[in-house]
Amino acid sequence: MKNIYIYCEGATEETFINEVLYPYFFNMGIVVRPIICTTKRTNQKKFKGGVSDYNKIKSELTILCKSHHNELITTMFDYYAMPDNTPGIDNQETDIVKRIEAIEDAINTDIGLRNCSFHFMLHEFEGILFSNPASFNLIADDNTVEKIQKIRDTFPTPEHINNAPDTAPSKRLAQLIPGYAKVRNGAVLSKDMGIDTIMRECPHFCDWIKKIAAIANASY
Repeated sequence: MKNIYIYCEGATEETFINEVLYPYFFNMGIVVRPIICTTKRTNQKKFKGGVSDYNKIKSELTILCKSHHNELITTMFDYYAMPDNTPGIDNQETDIVKRIEAIEDAINTDIGLRNCSFHFMLHEFEGILFSNPASFNLIADDNTVEKIQKIRDTFPTPEHINNAPDTAPSKRLAQLIPGYAKVRNGAVLSKDMGIDTIMRECPHFCDWIKKIAAIANASY
């Protein structure tokens, strides 16, 4: 089995990796292992989740890449609200997918290690949950599901949903579903719709999954 390490932002991503990506890749002879970023360290403990400074990401990602120099290290970070000091973050390319790819390339160049493959969720993890609005019947009534479907129909892909800071996918879901639980509900919904549906609806995510599969057995 080949190990792939996914350096991620928090518990939502960690659960998705363990419950959705793990079984998908395991069938290919690949074991994906999530590692939540450490936002703060003291002599007593580590604090995990969230990110406020790119340099913290760079430091931990560099350590991971050097510690596992023969294995792929990739990431699962939300593009939405990334720190201002992230390389290439001020890119003004109008095509959001091209912009994200350019920023990912800038980060990979900045890290400078060949087993590093930085990946953004576009715009954030919750975007992929709009891949199949019908799955929301598990946690919401028909009227709410219809509203979620209308949001999805407004954009070219689920990954395009985010036209202002207050309309990020997670903000939309929190407004429509009182008590929405990101970690628990995110796992339930993504498992119900399945990774094949998510890949079909979300091209940037799909390219990432295919890239992991393609280079998993590469020699670094």
